[in-house]
Amino acid sequence: MRALFVGGIIDNKEMDMDEGRPPVHYPENTGGGQPRYRLQFVGERDDGSIAFAVYGAPELPDEEIDRVMDERAYARRFDAQPVKPASLSGMESDRGSLH
Repeated sequence: MRALFVGGIIDNKEMDMDEGRPPVHYPENTGGGQPRYRLQFVGERDDGSIAFAVYGAPELPDEEIDRVMDERAYARRFDAQPVKPASLSGMESDRGSLH
């Protein structure tokens, strides 16, 4: 799975992550109370596997994350549907919701 970062000091960077559920924050534990990147979307393939995880900088509005995701064509590039993890908002988004 690829972690994709939007905004902040590591904007437009990528890294490999272990398979399975991505962490809600990256890095998972800073210990210093620093704002961390928050999981915004995961790219789910038809077989249910997760192809990518999009992390947004703490100060970035949701609309900007949506715009950048579309601009960078993550869904097409990874052949996966971006969905909002249900644990983040508890509600469906226009891109769907991962259960």
